[in-house]
Amino acid sequence: MSNDATQRAELHRMVMTDHMCPFGLKTLDLLKREGYEVDDHHLKSRDEVEDFMARNDVKTTPQVFIGDKPAFRWTRLSCRKFRDNEVRLQLHTLAYNLATFLRCIELPEAMADWSLTSLQLKLIKIGARVVRHARAITFQLAEVAVTGPMVRAILAAIRRLRAPPLCT
Repeated sequence: MSNDATQRAELHRMVMTDHMCPFGLKTLDLLKREGYEVDDHHLKSRDEVEDFMARNDVKTTPQVFIGDKPAFRWTRLSCRKFRDNEVRLQLHTLAYNLATFLRCIELPEAMADWSLTSLQLKLIKIGARVVRHARAITFQLAEVAVTGPMVRAILAAIRRLRAPPLCT
């Protein structure tokens, strides 16, 4: 995309010490992949968030503006209970951070051409069941898109990133 055709977008999202909006991260990645030059505005306190929402007559963050108009909004969550949505958002944030990390290592050949979104979705769609025992909590995973050999190859690539131990 040439510089003349590059569109600018303004992204306003929460970035606080105790909270970072996972939808803001997802929106930022989506805009950059679509070729937008993004002005990323961090809302660093609850007061800033409330001021922003009042000024722009919006009820949620993140918000994207292209020109003076809102581009799209993340106003609907899929679960009915707040706790379920909170867990879902945490899972998406975890998957996003993991996928971003996976971009830095050599992925197995079967995963090399996956986009960040497909990595995130395929990692989230792994079915899991938590089994609590007296001494441990076990996650029983159902393989869907990420096979056992793929996971082993990723773990091997991560082990190769470690610095060798220093001999004293």
